[in-house]
Amino acid sequence: MVKVTKKADKAWVTFTFPSVEDIQSVEIVGEWSEWQNEPMRQKKNGEYSITKVLDIGSRFEFGYRTDGGGWHTDDSLPCVASPFGSENAVLDL
Repeated sequence: MVKVTKKADKAWVTFTFPSVEDIQSVEIVGEWSEWQNEPMRQKKNGEYSITKVLDIGSRFEFGYRTDGGGWHTDDSLPCVASPFGSENAVLDL
């Protein structure tokens, strides 16, 4: 799930990945960081979350990597094919 709060030319974007049995860690990976893994924090309810400040008017592809291997998109956003045979979620600000 993605929640966007816009102010002036910036957007505070909170990404949330649901609690899933047998998953020990979640990282978000996206174009805004040149596809570098960014660890997400696990909340008390088991969900993983991270907030990024991004430019309004931008478009980013991203995904969630679980336990260093599994690749997941965000069900709340459209997806596009990636060059690796999977899909990436698309965030249009």
